[in-house]
Amino acid sequence: MTIVEAIKAVMLEAGRPLSAREAYAAIVDKSLYAFQAKDPQHVVLMQIRRHCAGIDFPSASPTKHFQLHGDNQFLPLAVPAKAARLPKARRRSTRRRTTPTPRAEQNRLAHVERDLWSLHERYLSLFKQRMLQELRKLTPGGFEAFARELLDAYGFQDTKVTSISRDGGIDGYGKLKVGLAHLNVAFQCKRWTRANIQRPEIDRFRGAAQGAYEQGIFFTTTSFSAGAIDASIKQGAIPIVLIDGAAIVDLMIARKLRVESTLMEIPAFAL
Repeated sequence: MTIVEAIKAVMLEAGRPLSAREAYAAIVDKSLYAFQAKDPQHVVLMQIRRHCAGIDFPSASPTKHFQLHGDNQFLPLAVPAKAARLPKARRRSTRRRTTPTPRAEQNRLAHVERDLWSLHERYLSLFKQRMLQELRKLTPGGFEAFARELLDAYGFQDTKVTSISRDGGIDGYGKLKVGLAHLNVAFQCKRWTRANIQRPEIDRFRGAAQGAYEQGIFFTTTSFSAGAIDASIKQGAIPIVLIDGAAIVDLMIARKLRVESTLMEIPAFAL
């Protein structure tokens, strides 16, 4: 389900006009969409405005799904509509104006806002690449200590890194509270710079953990092959959670582990 589809679904179920804030709250309450943005409520507002009849700016969608109701509430259109385009002669005359009109100023503001979000996405992509490069510079022992730190940040307790000479195929272990009980978890770490993890690595790790632990976690700075992914869940055996390099960086950002973030406020019209 896309954001627009989720917005339309909650509006139709409510049976009345909704503000962007109300639509966002309903989407989260019903788990219709998993937001990844820093300010998801603003994303909902912008998606409604991009697809709202009568509201046009450079990044607006030509297909309209909503209509304005009152000052800041919206309703879904019964049938999606295409935005009317200005005649060519009028478009040419608009370009000749030397004094910006209020609509032109609004369009320019929307254009800059679109560029800001585009730059944010680009920065985040480059940041994740850099973090992964730094992780791959760690020593194998340093990566094991880092994995323990990551598990601690996630809520694990009594985590320990095993001795290299006596690990028996297990790099560390810990406990995760699940309900009233604690889950005994073993973890394995592969700080690789190239190639992906194959199925035999998963099978060896499971063999070492089977019997003493209820779950295994396999960390790597590269990725997992299709065979390794298929082997992670096996009937009658402990499940192995696979966490590749990209997922590790995402966890670091989510848990603020060795990551600092700066809040940049981007105000938007909500009148």
